[in-house]
Parts: sequence; structure tokens; C-alpha cells
Amino acid sequence: MRPQFASARSPSDVAMIARHIEAGVHRLPRAPHHRVMVHASAATRSYCNQVGRYFVRRAGDIDLVPAGEEGGFEAETAFDTIEIVLQPALMERVAAELGGRALVSRLDTRHLLRDQRIEHLARALRSDLDAGAPSGSLFADSIGAALAVRLLGVDDIDVERTNRLSDTQLKRVLEHIEAALHEPLSVHRLARVAGASSSHLRTWFKVATGVTLHRYVLQRRVERAHALLQQGDLSTSEVAELAGFAHQSHLAHWMRREIGQTPRDVRRARGLNP
Repeated sequence: MRPQFASARSPSDVAMIARHIEAGVHRLPRAPHHRVMVHASAATRSYCNQVGRYFVRRAGDIDLVPAGEEGGFEAETAFDTIEIVLQPALMERVAAELGGRALVSRLDTRHLLRDQRIEHLARALRSDLDAGAPSGSLFADSIGAALAVRLLGVDDIDVERTNRLSDTQLKRVLEHIEAALHEPLSVHRLARVAGASSSHLRTWFKVATGVTLHRYVLQRRVERAHALLQQGDLSTSEVAELAGFAHQSHLAHWMRREIGQTPRDVRRARGLNP
């Protein structure tokens, strides 16, 4: 399967490739990007040429291959894997935004990692891309940054030592979101509005509001869509567009998750033609 790209800032910052690997000998050539591979099949036995031993990979096992590293293996049976491509520029940017406490040079080749957070992020990215990336660049940016933070080992960064967003900065971001709900939004765009780094904005927006930036935008889009549906003078597709959703199905999915109702439910409750 060809790569599915998932970043609005640069089409190569974050990408996902769903791969089916046949049994046999395989060479993993050097690449200019970091590769995070999440095993997506039942137990698979393979021989790793790099360390000279057999491994049994199970669903959710993670292999990390840093940029510039190569490898090879022999798989006894076919298997599926989710490969996430992260560019060094993304890792370096996140490290810099975290005050230089994380060093990209700390990345080493790793095998058979078990990390529920990385596995969850990989599956969330795949689900969104399989659906045509309806959540947009704000979601992809957030996934890429979260993966970078996790791989750099700075999840527990001392946020008390990071400057908080001022009331003025937070107000600018909230007002910009309200004015641009119908437009594609990205962390980078909102960071520019705030006059802060992307990592700073992500960290302190959640501290200030109690929800992540991506979740807040989704909630506001659902609330706007609900209000427009209740007015009854727009079609569901028009409401989806004005509220910033990719299409009607995307709107229905998030309305069901956030408020337990679909656009059809709202229209019926108001006595309107669904």
C-alpha cells in the first residue's frame, strides 16, 4: 500500500504505511526518516540479522528504526505491520520546543517494545487515514507531536517550569477558533496566533481548558453544528461544511460521540424533515 500522508505543514512530516510482508528474507535499507513499526498480526516468528537471534512478534509489538539505520530479517510466516514515518525535522522541532531537554540523538534501534500509548496513537492515525483523513491536519499534527514526545522520553516534562499561556494569548486562540471553525485548523496556525511554540500551546491549552486543543475544536464544531441543525433552514451537508467537518458522516460520527445524537435525531426532535 502506498504511503498515506497526514500532515498539513509538510506532506513528509508524518506518514503512515500499512504493509503486508510475505514470508521470506527481507532487507530494511537505510532511510532519511525514523520508522516506527507496530505489528498488526498474530504471533510471527522471525530471525533478526542485526542481533543474530529469533524474535516472536505479537500484535502491538513495536520496532523503532532511527534515520540512517538499516536492518534485515527473515520472516517464517506472512504478517501485517503499521509503519509510521517521522521526519528528523519533526523530532528536532519538538525537542527544541521543549527547551532542549530532549535530544534526538538519544534514539536507538529498539525491538519488541510494548508501549500502549504509541500503539494507541498508531491505530488512531491509521483509522483516520483509512477514513480519508476527515479529522484534518490538526489531528495529524497532534499525533505526530505526541509520538515525537513519547519517543524522546519527555512525557513527564515539568510543566511548572514552562511559561503558561497568558490570558491574552488564550483569548486570541479561542477567538480565532470561533472565527475559523469552518476552515482547516492546524496546531502550527494556532501557535502563530498565540505567539507561542506548538508544544507550549498544546501543553498549556490543556492546562487552561481541561481538554486537548484537538478535542476543544471538535467540541465547538459539534456545538455549532447542533445549533445550525436546530434552526432547520440548512441541509445536513451544508451544516457539516459550515461547522468544519469533512462530510456528513464525519459530522454524524462526532455528534454521536459527543452528545449522543446524530443530525437525523436532532431534526426529528425538532419536528423537522430529517
